[in-house]
Amino acid sequence: MGDVAMTVPVLKALQQRYPDLVLTVLTRKFFAPMFFQLSNLKVFEADVKGRHKGVLGLWKLYKELKSQNLDGVADLHNVLRSNILKKYFTLTTIPFKQINKGRSEKKALTSGGKGAFVPLKSTHARYANVFAKLGYPFELEGDFSLAREKYPEAATKIIGVEAKPWIGIAPFAAFEGKMYPKELMEQVIQQLSSTNRYKILLFGGGQHEKEILAQWQLRFDDVFSMVGILSFQEELALISNLDIMLSMDSGNGHLAAMYGVPVVTLWGVTHPYAGFAPFGQNEENSILSDREKYPLIPTSVYGNKMPDGYDKAMESISPSKVVNKVEQILSKE
Repeated sequence: MGDVAMTVPVLKALQQRYPDLVLTVLTRKFFAPMFFQLSNLKVFEADVKGRHKGVLGLWKLYKELKSQNLDGVADLHNVLRSNILKKYFTLTTIPFKQINKGRSEKKALTSGGKGAFVPLKSTHARYANVFAKLGYPFELEGDFSLAREKYPEAATKIIGVEAKPWIGIAPFAAFEGKMYPKELMEQVIQQLSSTNRYKILLFGGGQHEKEILAQWQLRFDDVFSMVGILSFQEELALISNLDIMLSMDSGNGHLAAMYGVPVVTLWGVTHPYAGFAPFGQNEENSILSDREKYPLIPTSVYGNKMPDGYDKAMESISPSKVVNKVEQILSKE
C-alpha cells in the first residue's frame, strides 16, 4: 500500500507538467480511491487473484491493456508479474520502461557498515525517472498534495465534533524491525491523552491489532480506534483531515503525506537513506534509532532482517522525544 501511495504525488506532478496526458493506472481495485482526485486518469483493475492470475491470466491482462491504445507503459514496480507483462509487450511497438530500484545500492547501504552510509535516490525520484525515460521529464519540487476530503459522517458518531487537533497514530508495521515497542507507544498515547488537548485516532489492520487499539481506546480519554469502522475511501477522507500523523516506516505515513498532512515517522532497523521517507516531509520529522548504539542500521530495506540485539533498537527512542516532536509540529500549525 505504501508503494502505491508514493506514486500519487508523482503522478500529480506529472499531470501538472503535462496536463493533456491521459493516465491509466494498473493496480488492485482496493487502492483505486487513492487516485480519485487526479484528472485525466482512470484505474484499470489488476485482478491477480481472479481473471489475471498466473501466466495465462497475465496474458489476458496484456491483451486487455493493449486494447487501451496505450502510447507507453511505465512499470513502477518491477516485480515478477510486471516482468512477465514486459515480455508480452515486446510483441508490440509500445515502449515499456521500468523503475531502477537501485538494488545494488540498497544492498551496499544495508551491508553492515561495509558500504557507504549515504542517502540514496528517493523512491519518488525513481518513479519520476521512469516517465523521463518515456519522454516526459518533470521536477518534483513543489506542493503536489491532494485536497482535503469531506469529513466522513460515519466518523462523527465516534469522534464527535469537539474542536481539538486530531492526531493520527499508526503504530504497526509489516515487520517487527520497524515497529515501535507496544509499551512505549502506550506511553506516547498516555502522555498525549493526559493533556486533554487532542483527539487521538488509531489506525491498524488485523484482528490482533484491532484488539490492542481497542484496549487503548478504553484506557485513555479522547482515544478512538478506527479499525473496521470505515471503508478505505472513508478512511482516506479521515486521514486527509488529520492535523498530524505519527507512523512507523509504513503505509499510513505515505497515505497522510498524499494530503500534505505533517507526518512524524519512527525508524528502527530501516533508515530514510534507503529512499522511503514520506513525500514532502521535513527531514527532522523522521525520528531515528540511535546509530551509535546500533551502528549496523540500516540492517535491511524492509525491516525484515535484524542482527542479534537489534530488536531493541527502537527502545533508544524515548516516548518523551516522540511527544515533544508531535507537539512542536502542532504548535506551528
